[in-house]
Amino acid sequence: LGRIPVAVLGRLRATWLSGKTRPMEYRVAQLEALGRFLDEKKQDILEATASDMGKPPFEAEFTEILLCKNELHETLNNLSHWMKDKHVDKNLVTQLDSAFIRKDPYGVVLIIAPWNYPIYLLLVPLIGAIAAGNCVIVKPSEMTKNSERLVAEVLPSYLDNDCFAVVTAGVQETTMLLENKFDYIFFTGSSSVGRIVMAAAAKHLTPVTLELGGKNPCYVSDTCDVQNVAQRVAWGRFYNAGQTCIAPDYVLCSVEMQKKLLPALDKAITDFYGPKPQESPDFGRIVGDKHFQRVQTLLRSGRAVIGGQTDEKERYIAPTVLVDVQPSDPIMQEEIFGPILPIVTVANMDKAIDFINSHERPLVVYAFSSNDKVVKQVLERTSSGGFCGNDTLMHVTLTSLPFGGIGNSGLGMQHGKFTFDTFTHHRGCLHRGMGREALNALRYPPYSQQKLGLVRAASEVKRKGSPGISAAAPGVLGA
Repeated sequence: LGRIPVAVLGRLRATWLSGKTRPMEYRVAQLEALGRFLDEKKQDILEATASDMGKPPFEAEFTEILLCKNELHETLNNLSHWMKDKHVDKNLVTQLDSAFIRKDPYGVVLIIAPWNYPIYLLLVPLIGAIAAGNCVIVKPSEMTKNSERLVAEVLPSYLDNDCFAVVTAGVQETTMLLENKFDYIFFTGSSSVGRIVMAAAAKHLTPVTLELGGKNPCYVSDTCDVQNVAQRVAWGRFYNAGQTCIAPDYVLCSVEMQKKLLPALDKAITDFYGPKPQESPDFGRIVGDKHFQRVQTLLRSGRAVIGGQTDEKERYIAPTVLVDVQPSDPIMQEEIFGPILPIVTVANMDKAIDFINSHERPLVVYAFSSNDKVVKQVLERTSSGGFCGNDTLMHVTLTSLPFGGIGNSGLGMQHGKFTFDTFTHHRGCLHRGMGREALNALRYPPYSQQKLGLVRAASEVKRKGSPGISAAAPGVLGA
């Protein structure tokens, strides 16, 4: 691989310097080609994700195809507007000049995609990177072999290979890949690998976006529609067999609410997947043996009151709910990334908020309550990448909302215009006329108090409602 990226990088760098990716027509043509890939290879995508992790067709079509197309159409609908120079306010000195923000591409960018949503989490950043006018190298995850092969073998036939390349690589090769200089790196994955990516980027002072994970808390208050909560939480936790970075990772509720919630969760799981979830076509599998063993080990925390069954040959772990979970248990020390929902009991909302705030800031905080004030309290008194009240996962379906982490859960954001902005350098520009040099003479030496007063009058930003300049500098203008 050492040689391939160097050749690929050289080709992309030359194309980038030629300016080929900058015209809007070019960007639109490449984006439309991505749309054709999604349409024409829909069946291949469904089959690849089913082979890789037993992803139900409904979930694959909704997440890997529909949400991608939403991003694509949002971008195509608005690209001409997003690309335009943004003219900004001017002071007295620059009234006759042009002051604007130019939306420049970064250059040659690298996108490292994860395995849990192998198409969606590769294409969403790619759409933004193309829209912003960059040349792009994408590296799909080696964990999902069929999806990786599909992207590597088929996607290049839709895109301009002078500007876009797919690199397949394992851990060792990716480490080598990161030694190259890129103009931007977009990484989705774990916090531990995120640190490695950021350290590699730092050597070249390359800016990064890190989409990481974390333990997303889900507070359920004593006043709520218990069955509705159970269905929404179970759906969010067990979607994609729990392998979702924004899944509710654990429930915080009172002992009384736990008693009501358990039968409701049991009913929701049976309604969704039948009495034998292993036989349900709507429940996925763990991606690989190593992940299966890791998640299976986490089942030793607390006590399974729903589910708990496993089948190593099928990499099946039943939708599981754990109780008697202690904050010190292994399952509370790492992101679960599997179909297990631990319940941690707390005395009240204040204790739940204290618990959330005593841990790293998560990718999302969930809060359920029939009382809007409770939901608002959790929102106002916690910090997280995103927030969703009275539901799970649904905030991520909106292209109008930024998606990203904070602190340990990530850096930077994406979705719709936010992805375009992520891959765009906002270049501050001032274009002045060549004439009117007498006006400039005020700022040239030799300096004087009179010149300073005039320069201040022409260039200062005044606080609204504050006294005028003459009051602030008496005598200077009148001199």
